[in-house]
Amino acid sequence: MKIHYDVEGGEFISAGVASSKLKKTLKQLGISPNVIRKVSICMYEAEINMVIHADGGVIDVEITPENIEILIKDEGPGIEDLDLAMQVGYSTASSKAREMGFGAGMGLPNIKRHSDGMKIETKVGEGTKLELIFNIK
Repeated sequence: MKIHYDVEGGEFISAGVASSKLKKTLKQLGISPNVIRKVSICMYEAEINMVIHADGGVIDVEITPENIEILIKDEGPGIEDLDLAMQVGYSTASSKAREMGFGAGMGLPNIKRHSDGMKIETKVGEGTKLELIFNIK
């Protein structure tokens, strides 16, 4: 099963919609609650990062009997220092995002901690591609 989501940048009101829709689909497919929890955490963090830091992007999900693969792509500013961005508490979020409770610097560390596989490709000025894998069995 393949699913595609478009995410709008700067639209905090609709942030999390794709994550919620995927969670609902995974429940309907009978995926275990533990896997759904991990996928939901990572998908929400990635979706929020696209809203805060990029001008939106796309999310493509492929669900097979063995795993869930999620590809998240944006054409935002890219991540200048990936090692720094992977540290808990580091954030480049705007003051506007922080005032709304986002941008605590937990996104990428949370994604790494809860996924079964994570790969990031980023180029400053071109965007970021994040690939995630979750084992179902």
